[in-house]
Amino acid sequence: MTKSFTPNDLLRYIYQEMSEGENELVVQALRSDDHLMQDYLDMLSTLDQLNQLILTPSEKVVKSILRKANSTGLEKV
Repeated sequence: MTKSFTPNDLLRYIYQEMSEGENELVVQALRSDDHLMQDYLDMLSTLDQLNQLILTPSEKVVKSILRKANSTGLEKV
């Protein structure tokens, strides 16, 4: 009987959080299951896109925080 893998299992595989034995089972499953392989490739693509995001607050948010800090009388750092 072959083990079915969940998206959680694929994430564990991607982040190398599996034992050597589990890794081998995933590799075998990826070779034989086109749907699982597509899910794996989709996850890699999504993670790549997430890693490329640059998260910065808008200027409006920064100014609002600075105004609030100045109004409370806190010392500047």
